[in-house]
Parts: sequence; C-alpha cells; structure tokens
Amino acid sequence: MNPPTDRLIVPRRFCGPPSSGNGGWTAGALAATIPHDAGRGHSWPAVTVALRQPPPLDVALPLTDDAGARVATYDGRPVAQAWLTERDLEPVGPVPADEARAAEAAYPGLRSHPFPTCFACGTEREAGDGLRIFPGEVTPEDGQTRAAGTWTPRPSHAEDWHEYRDDVPHASLPVTWAALDCVGAWAADMADRPMVLGTMTARVDALPVIDEEHVVVGAARGQEGRKTFTASTLYDADGRVVACAEHVWITIEPAAFA
Repeated sequence: MNPPTDRLIVPRRFCGPPSSGNGGWTAGALAATIPHDAGRGHSWPAVTVALRQPPPLDVALPLTDDAGARVATYDGRPVAQAWLTERDLEPVGPVPADEARAAEAAYPGLRSHPFPTCFACGTEREAGDGLRIFPGEVTPEDGQTRAAGTWTPRPSHAEDWHEYRDDVPHASLPVTWAALDCVGAWAADMADRPMVLGTMTARVDALPVIDEEHVVVGAARGQEGRKTFTASTLYDADGRVVACAEHVWITIEPAAFA
C-alpha cells in the first residue's frame, strides 16, 4: 500500500530532539510525496525541503500545493515546504570504510550529545531501531573539515510499499534522507555549536540496500551568523554514490527543544 499523499505523519520513532521530528526523515517523507518522472523505488531527483518549525510527532499534517511547492501545515502554519530543484549537488569525496569505522571511536556524541534520542545519530537508540550513525573526524578535503561513519541499513529501515527493480530490499526514502542528515552537523562541530536542520536539498541515485555496509561522509562548508552550511554523501559497499545532500543548519539552545 502506498503512503497517503494528502497528509504527513512523523511517528515518534523518527524524532530528532525528543519532542519533534528528525529533520532529515521529515524532509524525506515530504519529498516522497512529490510526483516525478523517475520510477518510485529507483531514484529521486534533487528536492529542497525548508523546515519552518519543529515537526510535531504523531500528528496528521495536511498537505497542500502552493506555487509549485508541497506544504505540510500544523495549526494553520507551515511546518515544511518541499519543491523540485535544478541544483547540481557536489558529492563529498569518499572515505575508505576502514577509516570511517576507526573514526567512529572519536564520535563527539559519545561524550556529549544535545539530542541522544535522535533517530539518525542518537547514542541512546538501539541497534536496528535508530540508524546509530556515529561520525568522527577524518582527513580534510580541500581545507574542509570532514566527518565519516559507517551505516548498515536494517530490515526495520525498509518499507514494503516501494516498487523495486529487483527482489533486494532497500531502505525507504525518508530513512535515506535521515542518513544524509546529521553527519553534516557533526562535521561542523555540533558538539560545541548545537544546531537543528533548517533547509536540506538531496538527490537519491539509488536506495541503500538492506544489510549492506555503507559509508556516510559529511563536510563543513562555512558559517554565516547562526547559519552553518554543510554537505554529505552516502556511498555503497562498492564505493558508488548512493545519494548526496547539502544543508543549512540553525544554531539553537538545546533546552528549547527538550
């Protein structure tokens, strides 16, 4: 059964901060409702999603179309807006899987984490439930600080409504966006500069294969006031780009999202 296209629900499982949705999962779930020419379950073109307020959990958010954008609202106000974009996303350079695994031991979130229940990078999530992507610092690229970690999608990260080109199970589109999310913030010093996702643009070339190890790499690309700019790329076990993204983060006080 296909998910509804007239409303968006962010289940509590997919939280970022304890009381609101993980930005990447929410953005990906909204992006999945946008019609496009590529076959569902194969690839998705670049989509930009702007988060206007913390996504509420376990609430049906009505979806409408406005000036070419798909809009999710809550209590009459926009929560997120998504639209197709022509932006050409530049991948972050690859990192060998063994280097990414070694970097996980230095994941700053193991020492201090503003949102330890986060679906993507939370240290309090059980294996097979959250993604448990724990990126640590790796070799810089062109002067840009980078962080990387490994991720193996589990069966609970798949959805059975996708129409695959084969019998191999794949992670869902929202989960794929979530995997591309927090690694950017950790590359930009999330431990000392807590932030939440403001805008994310992602292109998915292929959905990640369940039970296959992937490498997620993030890069810091500058700051401007409270805004932080980052990018991320997801690689499969053969070193091929699965998906890539760019982000704009907003610095916050974590207590405001408790």
